[in-house]
Amino acid sequence: MPWIVLIISALFEAVWANALDRLAGGALSLANFAAFIFGTVISVGGLAWALRFLPVGTSYAIWVGIGATATVLWAVLAGTESLSIMKVVFIIAIVASVAGLKIVS
Repeated sequence: MPWIVLIISALFEAVWANALDRLAGGALSLANFAAFIFGTVISVGGLAWALRFLPVGTSYAIWVGIGATATVLWAVLAGTESLSIMKVVFIIAIVASVAGLKIVS
């Protein structure tokens, strides 16, 4: 169960990061602010709970890797960021590294 919570909380990192991007870009709305707060609470709260059962180094690296990957993919799908072959290569490297960390833990 801690691994599932860690993965879900990492996915919510993309929620708050993209909401923060909209807020920083001047889209100051209650919906964007609420998405930022909600995403942050779920993301960091889930990480904190998972750390009660999992090693901090591995957990944090996996949380950041999944969160960064989801954030880039969300931004690409939303049309706020472009996708290139090299971005795909490095996203695959992040995913492979996250999987490797899980396998060796």
